[in-house]
Amino acid sequence: MTEFNLAEIDRLLSTTKSVRRRLDLTRSVPRQVVVEAIRLGCFAPNASNAQEWRWVVVDDAEQRRLVGEQYAKVTIPSVTQMLESKLSHGDEVGARISRSIIYLAEHMAEVPVIVFPCYDVEAADLRYQTLITDPALRATPSGMNSGMYASIYPAVWSFQLALRSRGLGSVFTSAHQRDQPAMAEILGIPGSWDQTCMIPVAYTTGGEFRPSPRDDVNDHIFWNRYES
Repeated sequence: MTEFNLAEIDRLLSTTKSVRRRLDLTRSVPRQVVVEAIRLGCFAPNASNAQEWRWVVVDDAEQRRLVGEQYAKVTIPSVTQMLESKLSHGDEVGARISRSIIYLAEHMAEVPVIVFPCYDVEAADLRYQTLITDPALRATPSGMNSGMYASIYPAVWSFQLALRSRGLGSVFTSAHQRDQPAMAEILGIPGSWDQTCMIPVAYTTGGEFRPSPRDDVNDHIFWNRYES
């Protein structure tokens, strides 16, 4: 069995983080790089290998402007309130994150590429209804569920890892979901597709990324049974 370079893989896994302020807004991103990262993402596990993910990639300047305006509209007011609350409680670390979110929202239109990983809920419902022939066992379609998210979020994370390995940064955002119909109207996304997240993509500025601070993992592991 071929062995992997664990040191490099560990570095990739520990330094792929949310990039907002360090996205390079001046450097274009070739489409082929994005396609290659999506291709790698699509090797992720998914239910029945149905591959019901749909990737809407935005690189047109006017479309980015419209997306950016809509994102700012639903993001900045709520995050501004969160920032004020964090400052009132002396949470400077949290406030710094909120400021970076506001910064990205204000500059979203300048991000070279914005990716919307969508899930075709209608296709998944049809597949399930076809496979489950007993009406008593069929679930009533009710939009996204845990199984559907489990069939696309691994691909999203693999996509982000592939970007990182190629020198690009990204950030998983979901604030736009407060008004999916508005974003769907801008991008022509069918109403039967759930916009599971929104991923700004760009090359990065500054030096190398370091691992983010994390608790001791042993403080969050419970073997066999939780004991308070």
